[in-house]
Amino acid sequence: MSLSFIIIVLFVGLLLLTLEVVALPGGIAGVFGILLIGLGTWQTYAQYGSAAGSWVLIGSIAVCIVLMAVFLKSRTWNRFSLNEESDSKVNQIDQTAIAVGARGVTIARLAPTGKALIDGEQVEVHAINKFIDPDRQIEVVAVEGYRIDVREVNDDRFQASPDAE
Repeated sequence: MSLSFIIIVLFVGLLLLTLEVVALPGGIAGVFGILLIGLGTWQTYAQYGSAAGSWVLIGSIAVCIVLMAVFLKSRTWNRFSLNEESDSKVNQIDQTAIAVGARGVTIARLAPTGKALIDGEQVEVHAINKFIDPDRQIEVVAVEGYRIDVREVNDDRFQASPDAE
């Protein structure tokens, strides 16, 4: 290996190891980074002797420590972190307020989950087996905890067919 190739291998190894710590969880980038640093150090020992190999090994460790210190500072992490808060809420309704058989109208498209107005309350509902467009009449078919399952009122797929008897 030439000196420039060894430098590139070491640089890519350090980059992968740093990315593992900062942005790419899972271990794969870190393992490849360590392997590349090891390969570059080993080739330095093999081609340029123990003194050069020792300098590369010490330098690689020092650069790893410096990079980790830089990236673990709070200001650096703020660039990568999510600073927004979600203020959405689960249906906060009285369990007796919406019962099976209650009717309402969709506010937004249910694909299959969306908003609907049922008995004067805006709630999140789940359409069973299909998408429902806005401003369609719906009926509650099941209420399980905070999940409200609905179907379109004029949807005849759930009606008993005369041939079923």
